[in-house]
Amino acid sequence: MYKHKKEKVLNYTAVFEPQPEGGFTVSVPALPGCISEGDTLEEAREMIADAIKGYCESLLKDNLPFPKDHLPKIRKEKIKVVLSA
Repeated sequence: MYKHKKEKVLNYTAVFEPQPEGGFTVSVPALPGCISEGDTLEEAREMIADAIKGYCESLLKDNLPFPKDHLPKIRKEKIKVVLSA
């Protein structure tokens, strides 16, 4: 007889940052240290999905709770700087 495994679906916000040399670095604010990269946006998505899965499987193995998703509050401002020549 087979036991049915329960599936848990988790959703986390990922932050994609284009890199000057090309590709993307991607992080998950709710999961400290969960960072990946990819040469294309699609590759970066696949890589971070794998990183999130590994992170969460490690939490599950250690019987730790899954962090709630959150996006840090980011404030953007333009700062005027005057240089004397």
